This record gives sequence, structure tokens and C-alpha cells, in this order.
Amino acid sequence: MDQRRDPVERADEQSRDLQEISTWEPRSILDRIAYVIYNAVSYGLQTIVLAVALAITLLLLVQPAILVLDEPSIALFFGLSVIPAALLAGFIWYTDITTNEPLGLLVATFILAVLFATFAAVVNSAVGPALQSVPLIGTVLFFYLIVGPVEEGVKLLAVRVFAYRSDSFNAVIDGAVYGAIAGLGFAAIENAIYISGEVAAADVGTITAASGITTVRALVGPGHVIYSAIAGYYLGLAKFNPRHAGPLVAKGLLIAAFVHGTYNVTVGIVPALVASFYPIPFGIAFVSYVILYDLAIGYYLYRKIARYRRTYRNVRDDTGDPPESELTEFEPPQR
Repeated sequence: MDQRRDPVERADEQSRDLQEISTWEPRSILDRIAYVIYNAVSYGLQTIVLAVALAITLLLLVQPAILVLDEPSIALFFGLSVIPAALLAGFIWYTDITTNEPLGLLVATFILAVLFATFAAVVNSAVGPALQSVPLIGTVLFFYLIVGPVEEGVKLLAVRVFAYRSDSFNAVIDGAVYGAIAGLGFAAIENAIYISGEVAAADVGTITAASGITTVRALVGPGHVIYSAIAGYYLGLAKFNPRHAGPLVAKGLLIAAFVHGTYNVTVGIVPALVASFYPIPFGIAFVSYVILYDLAIGYYLYRKIARYRRTYRNVRDDTGDPPESELTEFEPPQR
């Protein structure tokens, strides 16, 4: 840790008092006032951000709430739409070979992702129409420059502001776990908004409309989990490599935003082309493409997690710690 200390402190061999020479701690009244002001501003800004996010979230959830009050069965479709994403997030949690993450941190990350998702909704709505009006490339630019970076950014922020600071975030793989939970939270509120909007605008029966859009949203949800788990994994690397933390976070976001944007760009094109060239219904082509795309990107994430787990077991074996040496590829340790 010498590189984090001033030369005076490193050279001092007599334990001198170096207060305000190369070290500092609050001692005087002014010191304590400065300390209080800093904490007030820091936590105050966080409180303001959370309050704004909560206000926007409540506003966006007005329509889903009204629909549920009128037709309680709609709530069931909200739940069904996140089951695949929840199962995938649970699998990623299950692969954490180190320690169990506290339930409180997982729940907090989920809630923060729900709240911060509203920022992405505001940005997408504000910038989308103008950018998409650009001939030929407007929609592509929108997905790659706005949707991908913004949505992956707010999901990563949901991890960074709370769970990342906890002592329980004590392994690189924890980043993937919390990233997956953030993706689940994002998918949950996004699905609720999409389903309620589709039901409110549909001319057919409520159940019919809800069934169709729920199926589509259920397919989309796992992608959110995969993309943010990838970004989260690099956030985990950043925590334990502070010298290169910035580039590592940027790399994770770039990968997540790119695969997210690529999905958005291609999901409306590839299934239509397949259905036009082959005697395959568009619905089957769409479902097949989404599943194959998620499997391809998921395999990238799987390889990273598997490599971490394999190395962890090898290191434990080298040090003589027995529990993990008996594990299969995705069998969690006794905790």
C-alpha cells in the first residue's frame, strides 16, 4: 500500500504526528464541521436522486396500478413475464462459489434497479424521437448510442451505489450476481409498463392482449439479466483492481451496451428475413432468434463464470482447503 502514502509518511520511522502534513483526521471544530458538511452533501445528493427516481417510478406505475385494480388477474401476467429472467438470475446466484450474498443486499439492488430504470425511460423518451428521425441510420444510432449505454448504465449504477460498497461484495463473481439481480429489477418494471400499455391500448379482451405481450416480455427479460451480469462481472474486477478500475468498468459497459444494442437492432430484422425466406411463421422465427441470441451471449458469460469457479477451486486445492475440491462444475460449496 506504500504507493497510496505520501513520501513523508513512508519515510517516517519515528511515528511523528503528520496531521495536515501528509495525513488527516477530524480533530478541530472546523474539521468536524467540514466532515458533517461533506456527509450532508454526499448523502443529501443521494437522497435527492433516490427521491426523484421514486417519484418518476410512481408516476410510471400509475397505469399498471389502475389496471390491476380494475382487473386483478393482470398482476399474474406481470409475475409470469419475469419468471424466465428470475430463473436465470437465480442460476447465476447459484454459481457463486464463494459466499452467499445477503438477502438484504439482493433485495436492495433489485429495488434500486426498479427505481433507476425510470431514468432510462425518461432519456429514451426524450432523445428517441429526435434521433430516430435521422434517415436510414437513426434507429440504429438510437439503439447503440442511447438505449444500450443508458439502460446498462442505470443497471450498473444500481449495483455501484450500494452493494458494491458493502464488505459482502468480496469476490469478483459477486459483481455478476448483483448485476443479474439488477437486470431482473429492470426487466420487472419494464415488463409491467409494456404489458399495461399494451392491454390499455388493445381492442381485444384483456386476457388475450395480456397473454401475447407477456410471452414477448418473458423472452426479453433474460437478456437484461445476461447483459448486466456481464457488466457486473467487470465491475467486480474493477473493485479488486483499483488501479485499472475505470477502464474495467468502461469495458464491461461497452460489451453490455453493444450486445444490448445489437439485439435491439437485429430482433426486428432477422426473424422477418428468416420468415420471408423459409416456410416458418414469424412468431416461431422470433422466438427462435431471441433464444439463440441469449444462448450465444449467455455462453460468453458462462465461460467467464466457469473459468472463475475452476480457478477458485484450483487455488483452494493448492492451499489445502478441501470443500471446493469435490465440487462439480456448478455445484455450490457448503456455506
